[in-house]
Amino acid sequence: KQRLDRRRERFRLQYEGSPVEPTDEVPAPSLDDSLLDDGGTKCLLSVLEAETTPISIGILKEKCGDPKEQELLNSLEKLTYQKVITLNATQNLQVVSVESKKINSLLGRFDKKRKRRKLNTALTADCAEFLLNKPSAVQSESKKLGEEIQALLNHKSAREKTIIENLKSNKTAQLREFCEWVTKQECKRGNVKYGSCKKLHFRKLIYPHTDVHLGDCSFLNTCFHMETCKYVHYEIDEEDQRAHMRMRQRQAASVRAKNSAAMLVSDSRNLAMTKANLTPPQWIQCDIRKLDFDVIGKFTVIMADPPWDIHMELPYGTMTDDEMKKMGIEKVQDDGFIFLWVTGRAVELGRELLNIWGYERVDDIIWVKTNQLQRLIRTGRTGHWLNHGKEHCLVGVKGNPMGFNRGLDCDIIVSEVRDTSHKPDEIYGMIERLSPGTRKLELFGREHNTQNNWLTLGNQLDGVHLEWEDVKTKYFNRYGMALPF
Repeated sequence: KQRLDRRRERFRLQYEGSPVEPTDEVPAPSLDDSLLDDGGTKCLLSVLEAETTPISIGILKEKCGDPKEQELLNSLEKLTYQKVITLNATQNLQVVSVESKKINSLLGRFDKKRKRRKLNTALTADCAEFLLNKPSAVQSESKKLGEEIQALLNHKSAREKTIIENLKSNKTAQLREFCEWVTKQECKRGNVKYGSCKKLHFRKLIYPHTDVHLGDCSFLNTCFHMETCKYVHYEIDEEDQRAHMRMRQRQAASVRAKNSAAMLVSDSRNLAMTKANLTPPQWIQCDIRKLDFDVIGKFTVIMADPPWDIHMELPYGTMTDDEMKKMGIEKVQDDGFIFLWVTGRAVELGRELLNIWGYERVDDIIWVKTNQLQRLIRTGRTGHWLNHGKEHCLVGVKGNPMGFNRGLDCDIIVSEVRDTSHKPDEIYGMIERLSPGTRKLELFGREHNTQNNWLTLGNQLDGVHLEWEDVKTKYFNRYGMALPF
């Protein structure tokens, strides 16, 4: 208290013109060394800038969060020595004048210094993070060695290259993409390269009962009530389709002309070798539950799309779970693969059936369904809780199959939905590449399922057609000309 009283007296004597008694105190440091490092001084400067003079000590203490009086006097003393403020050293000290320009300058320097500190802190943190994340010499060497090993593993061998070359499609089988603008009108309106667009377009089907304001039909070309549906439907633009056919015919004629003189061209030889291993489609119309599987022999690959009982109205009969379990699938394969299509409800049942039939599930294939416009289906006709936009095909292996090709295809098929239970044709190419030239069996097939190298069984086929002599002999010895129902 005595020290504060002496300081007040010294202020009073100084500003009344009386000489100030000498003291042992160190002179006030410079503005740059003291004020800019004092967080309380910035608050004081803000109050001095905002308040109207004269300003009493009480008001300054209240506005600055009630600091200690000695700290406030120290700050005022520093500002007085720098001629930023002028004090009236009466009994109650007051700030009688303020240099606004100097205060604004000091506040600006406070902000600059704060930004520099923030930047320096961020740079320090970034440098520390960079040093922590930088791999050591041992880690860098290990990573380099791992990349070299991965490159060697990914490098195709001569045998793999030969297999891929032999399984390539015929060059005349050219595919053509659908335009993302759907119709020619939309392509012309939004595509800057419309004149050079070679993709297929769709044409809207507008009938007298169609209301274009309702938009596109959710089911498009799979709609069951297209004759009365008021939504918009589509078909492929006839002009694009004719142009595509003319292009394919020209390509086929060019290839035939090139190969007519010499049949030893490598592509022709590979195609001839492939055709030599192909057997025309075969089928048996039958009730699979009553067929004696011993008459059809053994197969390397089996694919089945069972009529699961999914508790929905379907255009075909279904089988119970117990009937599925009693099927003698184990009789038609010793070593090989099975591809089992399952619905949402039957996923767990399908895995159980693989175990019963003696298979180990090794993979799943997912069919992502698209509609006619090649867009993902969001309003499917199946699914109790969510609309199903995909289907699963369980892949099982039995015994020790030999001569198959690994790593040629992925486990996802993106393909358009067609008729009920009509699976994507891509699955046949995938299986043929996995096990080329081998005997394959499809259960619960229909006419559109018949393929080269495949024997198809189902009750919706037409009669019996067999090519393999051993199967033909066993079948007619067992059933004669009758159908096994």
